[in-house]
Amino acid sequence: MIQLQEVSKIYEMGSDKVYALDHASMEIQRGEFVSIVGPSGSGKSTMMNIIGCLDTADEGNYVLDGMSVEQYSERELAKIRNRKIGFIFQNFNLLPRLTAEENVELPLIYQRISAQERKRRVCKALEQVELSNRRGHLPAQLSGGQQQRVAIARALVTMPSLFLADEPTGNLDTRTGQEIMGLFHELHAAGNTIVLITHDNQVAGEAERKIHIRDGKVREEERY
Repeated sequence: MIQLQEVSKIYEMGSDKVYALDHASMEIQRGEFVSIVGPSGSGKSTMMNIIGCLDTADEGNYVLDGMSVEQYSERELAKIRNRKIGFIFQNFNLLPRLTAEENVELPLIYQRISAQERKRRVCKALEQVELSNRRGHLPAQLSGGQQQRVAIARALVTMPSLFLADEPTGNLDTRTGQEIMGLFHELHAAGNTIVLITHDNQVAGEAERKIHIRDGKVREEERY
C-alpha cells in the first residue's frame, strides 16, 4: 500500500543542506499496524507529512496504492487526504465552537455527503469510540481522552483505507493512553491499515512491527 523509495527531504540552512529524511526506504502492506519510532528531530514528522500527502519529497519516489504520488494533481491529492487517509493528531485539532457530533461530521460536509447519510455515519463513529452520550458536548467540556476519541471518530467517519496517527497518546495520561491504544487495536482487528508515529518505544511496541528513524535515516524493521 505504501512504498517509500530512497525518499529525501532537504532544507537549506544558509550554505548547508540538512536532510530531514535521508534516502529513506520502507514498505507497508494493506492491513498492517506499523509504528514509526524515533526521538524528537529524527524525521518522524517529515515522514508523516509525506505519507499523508501534506508535503512532497525532494528526492526519491512515494508510491501510494500502486501509483506514484507525483502523478496526482493537487485536486486529487486533496481528495486523497480527505477520503483515503484518516488523520489523528496529538493535539486533537478539534474546532472549539463545534460539538463532538459537529466535529465528527465536518469532513463529510466537505465531501458533500447527504444529511441523512452524515447522521448515520456520525452516530456509528461515536458509538465505536463509546462517546454517544457526549455527542452534544464542546471540546472544552471533554477530557483529553474523550477529545482524542472524538478525533478518532472524525477519522473513522470518512471510512479511510489508512489511519495515520501522530503521537496520539502524547498528551494523555498512561491509563487513557492505554485505552486509546485499545481503540487502535480494535481498528486493526477490523482490517484497517494503521501507521502510528511516536517517540515512545513502549507505545511503538504495541504495533505488529516497528520502523526506527534517526537523523532522517530508516533502520530495518523489527518484526514481532
